[in-house]
Amino acid sequence: MNIFGAMYDKTMEWSKHRFATFWLSFVSFIEAIFFPIPPDVMLIPMSMSKPKSAVKFALYTAIASVLGGMVGYAIGYFATDWVQGIVQQWGYGDHWATAIKWFEQWGVLVVFVAGFSPIPYKVFTICAGVMQMVFFPFVLTAFISRAARFLLVAKLAAWGGEKFAAKLRKSIEIIGWSVVALAVVAYFILK
Repeated sequence: MNIFGAMYDKTMEWSKHRFATFWLSFVSFIEAIFFPIPPDVMLIPMSMSKPKSAVKFALYTAIASVLGGMVGYAIGYFATDWVQGIVQQWGYGDHWATAIKWFEQWGVLVVFVAGFSPIPYKVFTICAGVMQMVFFPFVLTAFISRAARFLLVAKLAAWGGEKFAAKLRKSIEIIGWSVVALAVVAYFILK
């Protein structure tokens, strides 16, 4: 079955669309609040297809992510009880507990680590509001960490460019099915 190849081709096609930068920014904004898919899914193919614009794409992504993080912070700050119920309902309870523990130990430095953490960024933005972290250091640290992460991702993708995209396309079915197999195995091991 050629499922991943078709998805890869469609993603590469979308990355060249004239509104791709808008959608990248939009996904980055909502990912910092509630959306489960990280903006890297769009940033990487856009940076591979237009390497000269990779830094611009990374900055748009970082700015939109910080703006979304500010909304997430406000939600956490003003709707603490509601947020904690939703976090548990959506299955982020373990991530939430980890984020709270990290905030208590390291304060604002956690926001920097969150930019590179496997824990969803939205957990940290909302948690920062719940913990009533000082707003300006939160925003500044969020921008530095998100910009660093997205610049790194975009530059690596741009470095690979169209040649890497073509090589990746040849192996995408093997990579895709391997990830699915690993996820199934991990599910049964963790269960």
